[in-house]
Amino acid sequence: MKHTLSVLVEDEAGVLSRIAGLFARRGFNIESLAVGPAEIAGVSRITMIVPGDNRTIEQLTKQLYKLINILQVYDVTNIPSIERELVLIKVSANKDQRSEILDIANVFRAKIVDISNEHLTLEVTGDPGKMVAIEQLLRGYGINEIARTGKISLIRSSNVSTELLKNTAIDSIHSVNL
Repeated sequence: MKHTLSVLVEDEAGVLSRIAGLFARRGFNIESLAVGPAEIAGVSRITMIVPGDNRTIEQLTKQLYKLINILQVYDVTNIPSIERELVLIKVSANKDQRSEILDIANVFRAKIVDISNEHLTLEVTGDPGKMVAIEQLLRGYGINEIARTGKISLIRSSNVSTELLKNTAIDSIHSVNL
Protein backbone atom coordinates (compact mmCIF):
# COMPACT_ATOMS: atom_id res chain seq x y z
CA MET A 1 0.00 0.00 0.00
CA LYS A 2 1.17 3.52 -0.74
CA HIS A 3 1.14 6.00 2.14
CA THR A 4 1.11 9.77 1.95
CA LEU A 5 3.29 11.37 4.62
CA SER A 6 3.15 15.08 5.34
CA VAL A 7 6.22 16.13 7.31
CA LEU A 8 6.79 19.57 8.83
CA VAL A 9 10.48 20.40 9.22
CA GLU A 10 12.59 23.33 10.29
CA ASP A 11 13.85 25.03 7.15
CA GLU A 12 17.53 24.20 7.68
CA ALA A 13 20.25 23.01 5.32
CA GLY A 14 20.61 19.23 5.21
CA VAL A 15 17.13 18.25 6.48
CA LEU A 16 16.07 16.67 3.20
CA SER A 17 19.43 14.92 2.93
CA ARG A 18 19.00 13.38 6.40
CA ILE A 19 15.49 12.20 5.53
CA ALA A 20 16.67 10.70 2.23
CA GLY A 21 19.56 9.04 4.06
CA LEU A 22 17.19 7.49 6.60
CA PHE A 23 15.06 6.04 3.81
CA ALA A 24 18.10 4.76 1.91
CA ARG A 25 19.61 3.07 4.99
CA ARG A 26 16.32 1.27 5.63
CA GLY A 27 15.93 0.27 1.97
CA PHE A 28 12.78 2.33 1.40
CA ASN A 29 11.88 4.07 -1.81
CA ILE A 30 10.27 7.49 -1.94
CA GLU A 31 7.96 7.33 -4.96
CA SER A 32 7.01 11.00 -4.92
CA LEU A 33 8.52 13.98 -3.13
CA ALA A 34 7.39 17.61 -2.98
CA VAL A 35 8.93 20.26 -0.73
CA GLY A 36 7.91 23.86 -0.15
CA PRO A 37 7.42 26.53 2.48
CA ALA A 38 4.66 25.88 5.03
CA GLU A 39 2.32 28.37 6.66
CA ILE A 40 4.87 29.28 9.37
CA ALA A 41 8.04 31.22 8.50
CA GLY A 42 11.11 28.99 8.76
CA VAL A 43 9.09 25.77 8.38
CA SER A 44 8.79 23.62 5.24
CA ARG A 45 6.28 20.92 4.38
CA ILE A 46 7.57 17.74 2.75
CA THR A 47 4.97 15.50 1.13
CA MET A 48 6.17 11.98 0.37
CA ILE A 49 4.52 8.94 -1.18
CA VAL A 50 6.05 5.83 0.39
CA PRO A 51 5.14 2.17 -0.23
CA GLY A 52 4.73 -0.06 2.83
CA ASP A 53 2.28 -1.64 5.22
CA ASN A 54 0.93 0.16 8.30
CA ARG A 55 3.52 -1.37 10.65
CA THR A 56 6.42 -0.36 8.39
CA ILE A 57 5.14 3.21 8.06
CA GLU A 58 4.68 3.42 11.84
CA GLN A 59 8.32 2.39 12.35
CA LEU A 60 9.46 4.83 9.69
CA THR A 61 7.52 7.63 11.39
CA LYS A 62 9.23 6.86 14.71
CA GLN A 63 12.61 6.99 12.97
CA LEU A 64 11.76 10.33 11.35
CA TYR A 65 10.98 11.85 14.76
CA LYS A 66 14.50 10.90 15.89
CA LEU A 67 16.01 13.15 13.23
CA ILE A 68 17.00 16.72 14.02
CA ASN A 69 14.66 19.42 12.67
CA ILE A 70 11.56 17.19 12.31
CA LEU A 71 8.59 18.99 13.86
CA GLN A 72 5.57 16.86 12.93
CA VAL A 73 4.85 13.76 10.85
CA TYR A 74 1.34 13.00 9.60
CA ASP A 75 0.27 9.88 7.73
CA VAL A 76 -2.66 11.38 5.80
CA THR A 77 -3.33 8.23 3.78
CA ASN A 78 -6.67 7.45 5.44
CA ILE A 79 -7.59 10.97 6.51
CA PRO A 80 -9.89 13.07 4.29
CA SER A 81 -7.47 15.30 2.41
CA ILE A 82 -7.04 17.37 -0.70
CA GLU A 83 -4.41 16.00 -3.09
CA ARG A 84 -3.03 17.78 -6.13
CA GLU A 85 -0.22 17.44 -8.65
CA LEU A 86 1.08 19.58 -11.47
CA VAL A 87 2.28 18.12 -14.74
CA LEU A 88 3.71 19.73 -17.86
CA ILE A 89 3.32 17.63 -21.01
CA LYS A 90 4.88 18.47 -24.37
CA VAL A 91 2.99 16.56 -27.04
CA SER A 92 3.50 16.28 -30.79
CA ALA A 93 0.74 18.23 -32.52
CA ASN A 94 0.59 18.59 -36.27
CA LYS A 95 -2.15 20.74 -37.79
CA ASP A 96 -4.50 17.76 -38.23
CA GLN A 97 -4.20 16.66 -34.58
CA ARG A 98 -4.15 20.04 -32.91
CA SER A 99 -7.93 20.45 -32.52
CA GLU A 100 -8.26 16.93 -31.04
CA ILE A 101 -5.55 17.69 -28.49
CA LEU A 102 -7.18 21.02 -27.65
CA ASP A 103 -10.48 19.19 -27.05
CA ILE A 104 -8.72 16.82 -24.63
CA ALA A 105 -7.11 19.81 -22.90
CA ASN A 106 -10.53 21.44 -22.48
CA VAL A 107 -12.07 18.32 -20.97
CA PHE A 108 -9.26 18.13 -18.40
CA ARG A 109 -9.19 21.92 -17.85
CA ALA A 110 -5.56 21.96 -18.93
CA LYS A 111 -3.87 25.18 -20.00
CA ILE A 112 -1.85 25.50 -23.18
CA VAL A 113 1.38 27.15 -22.00
CA ASP A 114 3.42 26.88 -25.20
CA ILE A 115 2.67 26.29 -28.85
CA SER A 116 4.82 25.76 -31.93
CA ASN A 117 4.31 24.29 -35.39
CA GLU A 118 5.16 20.80 -34.10
CA HIS A 119 4.25 20.79 -30.40
CA LEU A 120 1.75 21.85 -27.74
CA THR A 121 2.78 22.07 -24.10
CA LEU A 122 -0.01 21.59 -21.58
CA GLU A 123 -0.14 22.43 -17.89
CA VAL A 124 -2.46 20.19 -15.92
CA THR A 125 -3.28 20.39 -12.21
CA GLY A 126 -5.49 18.05 -10.25
CA ASP A 127 -5.63 14.79 -8.37
CA PRO A 128 -3.21 12.02 -9.35
CA GLY A 129 -5.90 10.06 -11.21
CA LYS A 130 -6.48 13.01 -13.53
CA MET A 131 -2.75 13.09 -14.35
CA VAL A 132 -2.74 9.41 -15.32
CA ALA A 133 -5.89 9.77 -17.43
CA ILE A 134 -4.70 12.71 -19.52
CA GLU A 135 -1.25 11.18 -19.95
CA GLN A 136 -2.81 7.97 -21.30
CA LEU A 137 -4.93 9.91 -23.80
CA LEU A 138 -2.03 12.04 -25.00
CA ARG A 139 0.36 9.08 -25.44
CA GLY A 140 -1.42 8.30 -28.71
CA TYR A 141 -0.24 11.65 -30.14
CA GLY A 142 3.35 11.23 -28.97
CA ILE A 143 4.58 12.69 -25.70
CA ASN A 144 7.97 14.32 -26.24
CA GLU A 145 8.62 15.44 -22.66
CA ILE A 146 6.86 15.23 -19.33
CA ALA A 147 7.61 16.80 -15.94
CA ARG A 148 5.53 15.99 -12.87
CA THR A 149 5.78 17.66 -9.48
CA GLY A 150 4.68 14.83 -7.23
CA LYS A 151 1.66 14.91 -4.97
CA ILE A 152 1.01 17.60 -2.39
CA SER A 153 -1.67 17.16 0.24
CA LEU A 154 -3.50 19.00 3.02
CA ILE A 155 -5.98 17.56 5.51
CA ARG A 156 -9.55 18.68 4.79
CA SER A 157 -10.96 21.01 7.45
CA SER A 158 -14.46 19.94 6.44
CA ASN A 159 -13.52 16.31 7.17
CA VAL A 160 -15.42 15.34 4.01
CA SER A 161 -14.00 12.26 2.33
CA THR A 162 -13.88 12.60 -1.45
CA GLU A 163 -13.73 8.80 -1.71
CA LEU A 164 -17.01 8.62 0.23
CA LEU A 165 -18.53 11.23 -2.09
CA LYS A 166 -17.34 9.33 -5.19
CA ASN A 167 -18.79 6.07 -3.87
CA THR A 168 -22.09 7.79 -3.00
CA ALA A 169 -22.30 9.29 -6.50
CA ILE A 170 -21.54 5.93 -8.13
CA ASP A 171 -24.16 4.20 -5.95
CA SER A 172 -26.71 6.88 -6.96
CA ILE A 173 -25.97 6.35 -10.65
CA HIS A 174 -26.31 2.60 -10.30
CA SER A 175 -29.61 2.85 -8.45
CA VAL A 176 -31.01 5.22 -11.11
CA ASN A 177 -29.94 2.83 -13.89
CA LEU A 178 -31.66 -0.16 -12.22
